[in-house]
Amino acid sequence: MFVQISKEEYKKEISKKAWYQTNNIIWTIIFLYPIFSIVDFIYANNIWLQFFIVRIITILIIYGLYSFFQARKYNYRTLLHICFFLLSATSAILCNVVNIQQQATYYLIFATIILFFNLQVFWEPINSIVQTLVALLLLAVFYNLLSDYTLDLVISNGGSMFFIVAFISCLIPNARYKVIAREVRSQILIEKSNEQLKEQNHDINEKNNIIDRQYEQLRKLDDQKNSFINIAGHDLKNLIGSIVMCNNMLKEEDYRLSADQKEYTHYISESAEKMQYMLNKLMDVKEIESPEMKFNMEIFDINAEVVHVYKGLIETAQMKNIHLVDNILKLPLNVKLDKVFVGQVFQNLLSNAIKFSQTNNNIKVVTSLQRQKFVFEIIDEGVAIGQQELDMMFNKLKTLNDASGTIESRLGLGLSIALLMTKELGGELVYRSDDNGNYFRVEFYVIN
Repeated sequence: MFVQISKEEYKKEISKKAWYQTNNIIWTIIFLYPIFSIVDFIYANNIWLQFFIVRIITILIIYGLYSFFQARKYNYRTLLHICFFLLSATSAILCNVVNIQQQATYYLIFATIILFFNLQVFWEPINSIVQTLVALLLLAVFYNLLSDYTLDLVISNGGSMFFIVAFISCLIPNARYKVIAREVRSQILIEKSNEQLKEQNHDINEKNNIIDRQYEQLRKLDDQKNSFINIAGHDLKNLIGSIVMCNNMLKEEDYRLSADQKEYTHYISESAEKMQYMLNKLMDVKEIESPEMKFNMEIFDINAEVVHVYKGLIETAQMKNIHLVDNILKLPLNVKLDKVFVGQVFQNLLSNAIKFSQTNNNIKVVTSLQRQKFVFEIIDEGVAIGQQELDMMFNKLKTLNDASGTIESRLGLGLSIALLMTKELGGELVYRSDDNGNYFRVEFYVIN
């Protein structure tokens, strides 16, 4: 997260911090400066009343200037320079009019005022140096005008201590200014970072609300899908029940049926049983979407199952003048899978290949053993269905709408179920559609 501070923002915060420190200085002076009259009463009893009046006038001037500068929003440095000058002037006068015995006390008070200023003030260090030099200049001026003592006496009675404290205290504003400036910058960075975090949090909340709404829509669509599967499943059960009932009625009259008709009734019974088994699985939508879908695993020859599916669709292909090419491996290959669902995977893939293939086209059905895997392939070298449409057909419950009206309506449920069942049974299904035609490939591990 990148945060940038503009010069205007930095100056504004620096000014706020400077005025905060200026307020502390001004109000401390207003409340404490008159109290120094107690020291005047003790050490300079003959002039304490006059200087009490001077101190009151000084703080009134300072308060007036403070109110004026705040109202006009003038620079705080000018206010502090004026206040410093007034305090220095009164202190310099006192230091030069009192007796030599009391000068050490007043020089100490003057040094304390300068030290207090430099401890509290927030400005560039050059300002403190200037004020210290002004204080020394005022002391020199009033020494020439008012003092009756030699310079050696003045220096030995507090003057040297004042010079040392005054100049050493000038070092404080430099470090203080840098520290507070860093604090101000850090404060701005934290505030701006918090604002950015609030904005990001607001964006995240909005996105979460969008996700919640989309989740609710998906949940409703999922409920609709489940309802569709349940309704379709119950209707199919009724149809299968009717087929089984009619087929059983035909079996009761088997003495009147030819050999071919008996074979057809047997095929109908077998197909109906498979359909009932699959419907019972597909009707439980929660089970089909569960990672622990239960299958009836058994060992069987998977090539024989492919032959069974192949023979069952020969007549369907002949009705469209499509020629099925048998390249099915004659070698028995045993697998341990759900026989019904594996057969349905092959049935769905081959029947869809026939359904979408063009008249007079060849479709190759190939099986092989590759690296301990059984491989089932459908190769259609006719007009390509299209990779995008195949992707849609292999997506669960996706419908391909036909715009031309001349091609059959394509419902991708059978292919999507084939893909799902292959994955659930531990196999792999790949497909493609390009300039060479359409290609489907299924792989399962063999056990021998």
